[in-house]
Amino acid sequence: MQPKLAYVGWTKSGVIRDLLTALLGVSTTCSHFPKEGPKATGPSPTILSVMATGNSSSVVVFTLSGLEGQTKENKYLLFSFTLLYYFLIVFTNLTLTVTILRERTLHEPMYFFLCNLCINGLYGTAGFYPKFLSDLLSDHHVISYAGCLLQVFVIYSSLPSDYSILAVMAFDRYLAICRPLEYHSIMTSQTVVKLVIFSWIPPFLCLTVAILLTHRLTLCGSHIDKLYCDNWSIVKLSCFSTMVNNVVGIVIMLVYFSIVFLIFLSYVKLIRTCLRSREARRKFMQTCFPHLLTLMNVHVAMLFDVMYSRYGSFYFQQNLRNFLALEYMIIPPLFNPLIYGIQLTKIRNAVLGNIKKHNSINV
Repeated sequence: MQPKLAYVGWTKSGVIRDLLTALLGVSTTCSHFPKEGPKATGPSPTILSVMATGNSSSVVVFTLSGLEGQTKENKYLLFSFTLLYYFLIVFTNLTLTVTILRERTLHEPMYFFLCNLCINGLYGTAGFYPKFLSDLLSDHHVISYAGCLLQVFVIYSSLPSDYSILAVMAFDRYLAICRPLEYHSIMTSQTVVKLVIFSWIPPFLCLTVAILLTHRLTLCGSHIDKLYCDNWSIVKLSCFSTMVNNVVGIVIMLVYFSIVFLIFLSYVKLIRTCLRSREARRKFMQTCFPHLLTLMNVHVAMLFDVMYSRYGSFYFQQNLRNFLALEYMIIPPLFNPLIYGIQLTKIRNAVLGNIKKHNSINV
């Protein structure tokens, strides 16, 4: 059985580096070997486990540096605002979801797809806000290796799911406006179920492949310069080539950006059709305009995240980097249900009707 060496904190790090290099062949240039410094007091937030198997190293815990430099007062204030904002996200998305499921007048394909969009917003934010809130109350911002991969899966599977759901909603609006006589014969219950499955399964499969490719990597560091885990930050810590990860990541991005392109093409067709009649223009403004705003909202958030992942840690200040990293977690989850709730008359009337019924019962 090969020996196993686990270490927490660092004392006499120069001797440790020389000993590990001689015995295990571990490179001393990796970022988890700090320079000589004073003896650590108390447990270190970085915990690494090095297995005596050639050059391999296994990271047990990652450190997150997005909150470095924040005072306790600022963190407590941020905690209060974040908790309130997360409550609003949960409340608005749950309100629309429950309203659509309860009201029979809303049992139409467009509203079922909107319900999926709200559920996806709850799913994606659940991967970020609870951990972020706990970090705001903690002095050590760490996350386990398994927890980090789980957070990557949840957050970054919700993003392509948003694109898939928006693509399905665009297809639904195209049929309703451009081919109204064929709408009900095409958009049957079976078709709706298949489109919902299409919205969820492919993004989950893509992220599963990406996570498995990341899991196979040997890492030479455990520091993530972000408020939460993302796949690219983990891949950058690899000791060896990440060409396969890069190629797969680019292919996935191209697939979903092509979906965005197809959605915009469908809207070009919709706009041309709407110019022919007043009724089509009214239907477009009521049902398609909020969808177009949501698409732009999600797409801009995606671009912000890509900008941060590729360039944020080099060119931007910490506060701006945090905003770029969080834009997808802040804007779409709250504003998407608000846009539809305000713009769509049926949903607005149903929500207001439920509120009036609740008030009358209490009285």
